[in-house]
Amino acid sequence: MSLIDQLADALTAVQDPELHRSITDLGMVEDLDEVDGNVSVAILLTISGCPMQDRLRTDITTAISAVEGVKSVNLSFGVMSQAQRDNVKKIMRNGREKFIPFAQPDSLTRVIGIASGKGGVGKSSLTVNLAVAMANKGLRVGILDADVYGHSIPRLMGLMGQRPTAIDQMFIPLESFGVKTVSMEMFKPERSDAVAYRGPLLHRVLEQLLSDAYWGDLDVLLIDLPPGTGDLAISLGQLIPTSEILVVTTPQVAAAEVAERAGRIAHQIHQKVIGVVENMSEYTDPTTGALVSLFGNGGGEETSKRLSQLVGGEVPLLGKIAFSVELRVGGDAGVPVVISDPNSESARAIEEIAEKLVKRSKSLLGVRLGIAT
Repeated sequence: MSLIDQLADALTAVQDPELHRSITDLGMVEDLDEVDGNVSVAILLTISGCPMQDRLRTDITTAISAVEGVKSVNLSFGVMSQAQRDNVKKIMRNGREKFIPFAQPDSLTRVIGIASGKGGVGKSSLTVNLAVAMANKGLRVGILDADVYGHSIPRLMGLMGQRPTAIDQMFIPLESFGVKTVSMEMFKPERSDAVAYRGPLLHRVLEQLLSDAYWGDLDVLLIDLPPGTGDLAISLGQLIPTSEILVVTTPQVAAAEVAERAGRIAHQIHQKVIGVVENMSEYTDPTTGALVSLFGNGGGEETSKRLSQLVGGEVPLLGKIAFSVELRVGGDAGVPVVISDPNSESARAIEEIAEKLVKRSKSLLGVRLGIAT
């Protein structure tokens, strides 16, 4: 094999840091030349000012320098034309036009909507901690912050002020703690701007966030839904009919009555309600050792009982998460408690809930796996 062939082969192993595909497959290598061991490589970036240029420079230089006979490496960067960017999008979508990958019959991604009857029950905090706990178990996980009016996922995931890389109408989700994340907040001109969308536009926003993002291959996508039983809860069931719902409540029986409605609307649109989580449960006073029930008792059990009667099958109480200062502190700092304080009572409870959720009972019999032969 000639030196130039060895160099071309080395470049196939270099991946775009955001798209996770070979730079040769994506058509990013515009020119490759070698004279007396001096190598010149011209690379086309997907967008001008690509934030991954330095990472690409390092990875390409390392790959080329490892080839025997190379004395020097000279890199130059340009920008793709519109036609070349269109080709990249076509490659990433496997030749299909824009679509929602999780709604396809051959999708193996489990989509779970995190729902609540009312706000303030810790739904978003649970979403991020479950996602990170699942990622720590080796799963490929994504979060879609569909709480258009009250989005808080970027803060909880330590992504405040960051924006995704966009390739025309396709964008790359941001990633932290091994979890890919998309939120409406990332697309607002100013973080403090309010969102005032009405019904039909809300459906369109959810559809775009699902289809315009390049999620890659995910095992689980968690969708942080707005509280209540409004447009977006219904839209999720329409856009991804196989999506499941996890209901979050607090120990208050009054809150449980409201939480039941979130499960009821899911049942009405034929979504599976997979369980209930009780947040802000009783905790142990570190000074006296006494159990403290700030919000009462029994809400989780009551929600589970009512939803089980509704669907005619078991809707289990998957776990109780004690009222926790550590959970709140981790959220404010942008470091989920399963990372910042993994031995805390709340973190252990979340890990147990995540373990129950990842044990998927659904058979893969009859599902096309898309394995090339």
